[in-house]
Amino acid sequence: MSKNRIYGQALWRRTALAAALTMSFAGVVHAQSNASGVVFGRAESAIGATIHLESVDTGLVRDVTVDSSGRYRASSLPVGRYKVSLIKDGATVDTRNDVAVQVGTGTDVSFGEATASTNAKNLEGIQVVANALPAIDVSSVDSRTVLTSEQLSKVPVARNVTAAALLAPGTVSADSRYGNAASFGGASAAENQFYINGYSVTNSLTGLGLAQLPFDAIDQQQVLTGGYGAEYGRSTGGVVNIITKRGTNEWKGSLAVFWTPEFLRSDPRNIIQPSNNTLYQYRNENKNWLTEYSAAIGGPLIKDKLFLYATGDFQKSEGKIVAGGPSASGISNVAFTDTKTTRWLAKVDWNITDSHILEMTGFSDKTNETDQIYNYNYNTRSAGTRLGTVDYKNLDRTGANASPGGTYYIGKYTGYITDDLTVSALYGRSTTEHVQSPVGVGGGACPYITGTIKQPNGTIVNAPHCFLAGGSVIAPGAEDKTHGWRLDVEYRLGSHDLRVGVDNQTLESYNGTFYEDNQRYTYAQAPANGVITSRGIQFPTGTLNYVDARVFQAAANVRVKQEAQFVEDHWQVNDRWLAYIGLRNEQFSNYNGGGDVYAKQRHQLAPRLGLTWDVFGDSTFKVYANAGRYHLAVPANVAIRGASASLYSSQYGTFTGVDPTTGAPIGFTPYGPTVYLNNANNTTPDPRTVAAKGLGAYYQDEYILGFDKQLAPTWTFGAKAIYRNLKNIIDDMCDSRPFEAYAARNNIDMTNAVLNGCYLFNPGKGNNFLVDVTGNGDFREFKLSKKDLGFPDLKRKYLALDLYLEHQFSDKWYGRVDYTLSHSFGNSEGLLKSDIGQADPSVTQDWDAPELMMGANGPLPNDRRHQLKAYGWYQMNQEWLIGANVAVYSGRPKNCIGVYPEDPIQYGEAYFYCDGHFESRGAAGRTPWAWNLDLSAQWTPAFADHKLAFTADVFNVFNRQEVLSRQDLGETDPGVKDPVYNRPISFQAPRSIRLGVKYDFSL
Repeated sequence: MSKNRIYGQALWRRTALAAALTMSFAGVVHAQSNASGVVFGRAESAIGATIHLESVDTGLVRDVTVDSSGRYRASSLPVGRYKVSLIKDGATVDTRNDVAVQVGTGTDVSFGEATASTNAKNLEGIQVVANALPAIDVSSVDSRTVLTSEQLSKVPVARNVTAAALLAPGTVSADSRYGNAASFGGASAAENQFYINGYSVTNSLTGLGLAQLPFDAIDQQQVLTGGYGAEYGRSTGGVVNIITKRGTNEWKGSLAVFWTPEFLRSDPRNIIQPSNNTLYQYRNENKNWLTEYSAAIGGPLIKDKLFLYATGDFQKSEGKIVAGGPSASGISNVAFTDTKTTRWLAKVDWNITDSHILEMTGFSDKTNETDQIYNYNYNTRSAGTRLGTVDYKNLDRTGANASPGGTYYIGKYTGYITDDLTVSALYGRSTTEHVQSPVGVGGGACPYITGTIKQPNGTIVNAPHCFLAGGSVIAPGAEDKTHGWRLDVEYRLGSHDLRVGVDNQTLESYNGTFYEDNQRYTYAQAPANGVITSRGIQFPTGTLNYVDARVFQAAANVRVKQEAQFVEDHWQVNDRWLAYIGLRNEQFSNYNGGGDVYAKQRHQLAPRLGLTWDVFGDSTFKVYANAGRYHLAVPANVAIRGASASLYSSQYGTFTGVDPTTGAPIGFTPYGPTVYLNNANNTTPDPRTVAAKGLGAYYQDEYILGFDKQLAPTWTFGAKAIYRNLKNIIDDMCDSRPFEAYAARNNIDMTNAVLNGCYLFNPGKGNNFLVDVTGNGDFREFKLSKKDLGFPDLKRKYLALDLYLEHQFSDKWYGRVDYTLSHSFGNSEGLLKSDIGQADPSVTQDWDAPELMMGANGPLPNDRRHQLKAYGWYQMNQEWLIGANVAVYSGRPKNCIGVYPEDPIQYGEAYFYCDGHFESRGAAGRTPWAWNLDLSAQWTPAFADHKLAFTADVFNVFNRQEVLSRQDLGETDPGVKDPVYNRPISFQAPRSIRLGVKYDFSL
């Protein structure tokens, strides 16, 4: 549509009544919230006049009418800059330029009495122009953080989504053993959801991590730590919603290179063994250099109609990692790493007509790492014999897929069918391949070797080995797939803006682990009499050693089907009060490797309520409150071992020799039967016996009360109080004693009963289980009460007070300060167990037996009681800009995890028991306070017309390297201190400097 069109003609005409109604909650694919924003306001003396909105970048035009109450609202606006004009009697009487529309946010653009009076016709031909600064969003009942590409380019921050999300209040870095992950609002790091252009890019197997995109492709990144509406689900932590850049009516591009040289990195701290103050791990040389190349191009294929944006990012890094500590001989391993990451994104936007919009997005995130493994001599600090190579694809070095990567395709349609009816639909899919390939120096794989061998002269030596990947590797052919769709319909009815939606997503994974080379050999010394009673074995007279040959294969093609329906009403009660009422209904189905459902939850109702009060009626003071329930499905990873076929066999035998390279036994002769450990005999468990009957869903209740107040045109401050209460979780129980006691009470013969090693259940309450009591399919229901099971009530609570002060960009500077006082406490972190770095969501060690939960109540691992964050920039002049980012946070709780007397469940070092008594969670103190200062500078010289930028970012300026996490394993036996106790696991990242050059151009 031409910009010279007659202003009185309706284009996507929407009455202003709807403008006052729709609240901008962030939704998974909802056009009004996920990838768009809202402009609303008042023009009380211009009833019937036209509000004309025009995108500065794409020429997109939209008109709405001021309704009979003097209000208007333009929803479903693509994010970006707009010119907003008041048109009366065909003449422009007032205009606001550079109105910023942010994702999921409403911007108040009201027109005052002077320009909208009955005498407005006398102003014909006169255009009143003003620039609109973002006002407080009184159209929503929550508080969120929206980071724009401008902010991310001017503040020193690492170039990844997680680093940007950590700028938001209430977010903290998760345990380092989970990779680059974050905890939101006291929840575990596996309870978040991440979206790019409306489609979930969260790790489909475990929920840990996300697929990244080229950092410069981010237009806006929205971070929600609570209070979101019924269109969002599957998160009890936080939500990160990313909107990518899109083409405009001007062809623009950029070229950039960023370099983080090794010689400008400070040395990482060595790890010192606290028990004897000796060196455990030499880390001073664990450094790398990183180079990143980036390019982007965007513009109109057809002006005002069809747009293209494409960007690519290539990173290459080489470095060195000394792993482990010196053995008795002073020998360890060192890896020389070569990592290449390729990311690209392409987006096409097609304004088919004024009322129909189509978006297509494709992006990819792939990382390949090759590690050359050598012996490392601690005495000489040098590499020795080469052991082999390990190749990783879309995996971190531990073999976990915390950074899932992959290729994604997303299509989205938005249709403005009538003034009152809006429809949006989205479909997306993804594929991610995971590879871990260890190859020894001889060209073949290496088995997993442990144990010692007794020589004929009586000396005992470590068995030779060449295994390269820690003993276990990801299953060959591992791959994740997702596909999902969503349909949303919005209809305006009087003072109500109604919306209904359907949100379905299916997650599929073939994943699991095998022993390296599919074999593990553990060497041990034979008893003097050659008898091993537990296996009924009599070795020949004179046998010095034997070997336990084990095979472990736990891999399956598993699936989680997630379905949801929601309805919500945004109700403009009166001029200053707005209410939100929502209900989400979710269904989760988990499938094992045989394609059968082993756990499902139907009709999980999640109500959401909210209220906001525009105190003065001018968007300068907002008070809001909300309450809601949020659900999680059982992660897909649970089915791989707990519900699918797996093989874990053990065969004892003798040998005549040992391969000096691989460590494998030569002349192996088996003795005794093959034993299947944990009943893992490569048969799929009956799906009825994997989980408790009527398994309840994982869910949390949340309450928020807050306010935002404008102090001056450029100053805003606010506060919010948050209370979260985790009401129900799903974990596994691995204790047969309650079943045996129930059988004894009810005269049930368990001689041939089949008991699973572990069962999924709802901790802290009674559960009913099906048990095959004869081994022939004769199932009996075991109704075990809470007392029978012996577990305490589930407890995870989060209390927080967030305070902020923000100065919008004015007088050459922008700044924001956030302070969060919070407390996360209870006896369960949730899906993870950061105390020991356990990355098995929903099947943690915690609830395996009641003894493990004794003393478990206290401050949880993500409890950082105090957090202070501040960031901003100062534009010194047209050429020079400096930025800063400060983070201060208190320490993490420390525990002492030891061995309970007589170790009733044979778990060893797993109980909150040390020094002869139960030592409650967090009783061992806290890690030190830590603080970090990052600084940046940009020079855009005038001689290049400010299109060329030279940048320098200094991270951790003062090279603070405080301990962030320590070993909690305290006693190897009652009263026997574990030498690893209190040993550091991770520190603050050392100081580093990133240099960059970027050139922006127009065609």
